[in-house]
Amino acid sequence: MTDAPAPGFNTLAIHAGAQPDPATGARVTPIYQTTSYVFDNVEHAASLFSLEAFGNIYTRIMNPTQAVLEARVAALEGGTAALAAASGHAAQLLVFHVLLDPGDEFIAARQLYGGSINQFNHAFKKFGWNVVWADGNDPASFEAAITPKTKLIFIESIANPGGILIDVPAIAAVAKKAGIPLVVDNTLATPYLFRPKEHGADIVVHSLTKFLGGQGNSIGGILVDCGTFDWLKSGRYPMLSQPNPSYNGMVIAETFGNFAFAIAARVLSLRDLGPAIAPLNAFLFINGIETLPLRIARHCENTLAVASWLEKHPKVAWVNYAGLPGNRYHELAKRLVPKGAGAVFTFGLKGGYDAGVKLVSNVKLFSHLANIGDVRSLIIHPASTTHSQLTPEQRALAGAGDDVVRLSVGIEDSADIIGDLEQALAAV
Repeated sequence: MTDAPAPGFNTLAIHAGAQPDPATGARVTPIYQTTSYVFDNVEHAASLFSLEAFGNIYTRIMNPTQAVLEARVAALEGGTAALAAASGHAAQLLVFHVLLDPGDEFIAARQLYGGSINQFNHAFKKFGWNVVWADGNDPASFEAAITPKTKLIFIESIANPGGILIDVPAIAAVAKKAGIPLVVDNTLATPYLFRPKEHGADIVVHSLTKFLGGQGNSIGGILVDCGTFDWLKSGRYPMLSQPNPSYNGMVIAETFGNFAFAIAARVLSLRDLGPAIAPLNAFLFINGIETLPLRIARHCENTLAVASWLEKHPKVAWVNYAGLPGNRYHELAKRLVPKGAGAVFTFGLKGGYDAGVKLVSNVKLFSHLANIGDVRSLIIHPASTTHSQLTPEQRALAGAGDDVVRLSVGIEDSADIIGDLEQALAAV
């Protein structure tokens, strides 16, 4: 007898982690809107609290609706386990809380979402976690920044806001040589276009709010344990490699092996910091993921059409979309994301800051708001909004200069998307 072939991506997006509800037969995963769960007996309760058995205790730590979401994203990313949280920022916080102690350093690409730049520069410093910035376009800059205090490298596979494609395999090689984990934010690419584990990542994070959910109706985040890093080898990650007093001296990495990181994030960091995802939001993300492959294919088709049109417009100074021939990232895109370069990109207006403000003020089909990854087409001028807290120099380094406009292209008819940009540009 031969083993059945592994399910394809489209099948996993619909079925991974889910079964008909055993109590009712409901085919769609229910919303388990409950705070806590009845134990079978005293022994069952004790085994759950000591991590000798898996099961539900309290929804701050886990919930059956959340469990389906986690299993589905882990399957799509090829990971061993996942943990959902209240937001993308919350997922990042849990990752760093597991890996860093006060005084530790981490290296991050400066080409990041502005909110992450703020989180790393300011909020994380209150924990004594210190960021060192490197250039996502230059893998050697990461190697040069490594010190004995460095505990991880953090990058985005496709950087927000610029749609800049990062050479993940090259930076993964730097992390592996240094014996530290690589954390990749895969929000803009999604596992449909790119699976970081296959290119050397050890941990993957997503803002579920964006393309995985796809509807713009819920906030959430998730981390995925790729099961690829040996947490015991160096002894530099004590939450995983040393006896834990809150679980009778258990060594998490010894007990849970290749999904130890996800367990530590759940039973130590999520347990104590508390940024739990709401069951309703988990339910909405499960349903959004079911159409992920269809949506992303349409997003990429529309985006290439829009970027190609903008490239020829007389009021547009430049377009940065890796899907365009001649773009500096195009050859990398053909190698890493052959199904498409995503749906988020930036372009520059010849009129600078004032022109950007004028454009976003005159769109009709596009929504002017601070989000990406919606089925609807979205537009924003980062210098006056998402990156306004940064200095002009920081904005320029992050790809959010004064002339920059960011688009998140939706799945409407491409002719209508282009028509709206055409009438808005006429007012600039």
